[in-house]
Amino acid sequence: MTPSKTAIVTGASSGVGRATAHALAAAGYDVACLARRADALQSTVAKDPARLHAYPCDITDRTAVDATVNSILTRFARVDVLINAAGTNLPDRTLASMTDEKFKAVFDVNLSGALYAIQAVLPAMRSQQGGTIVNINSIAGQNASLLSGAAYVMSKFALAGLTQTVNLEEGKHHVRATSIFPGDIHTELLEKRPVIPDAAARARMMQPEDIAACVMLAVNLPPRAVVEELRIVPRG
Repeated sequence: MTPSKTAIVTGASSGVGRATAHALAAAGYDVACLARRADALQSTVAKDPARLHAYPCDITDRTAVDATVNSILTRFARVDVLINAAGTNLPDRTLASMTDEKFKAVFDVNLSGALYAIQAVLPAMRSQQGGTIVNINSIAGQNASLLSGAAYVMSKFALAGLTQTVNLEEGKHHVRATSIFPGDIHTELLEKRPVIPDAAARARMMQPEDIAACVMLAVNLPPRAVVEELRIVPRG
């Protein structure tokens, strides 16, 4: 009997992470949903309790990530897909205002958290000779953005490099990685902007489900192919 496929989604308590978890569950995956907020995770898994499973975890804590992934592997025996959707930013984000603490707060989530999750799943993916990793990046990871701020831009450029490195090093194990570079999305992260967008601005933005559809494209491709980079922006 062929085992069912298993996915891990970080940042699954809201936004792109939640939408992607729901899309994967609808496609028949068992989905381990990771986020710090246990209460918000319950809202995510309530849509399909048979397929969606809550795993409260602080992805900035390597020990916690390792323990959580080990627990997932004990339960499901494999990890076919990892989606790194957790991300953060700060309202005060200029170079002039940057401190070590602010810099670390952004990098810990946007880069280190993704790295910890990737390192935790790679042994299983190597063993099973296959796996797909999708990192939710930003157009600020392709071109520096004043709006996004220094730490966010730097963390997203680094995340793009991490994605490329996975493909270079792990392709021989049939593991592939994709960077998705979205423009403006209507998510909770907007609340961290220096000037919070109004309803009219939000209406022109993409929805989390739009990015989830891109994730599913990367995941559903035959193993012989990989979308290394995918840029998606609001029309017009």
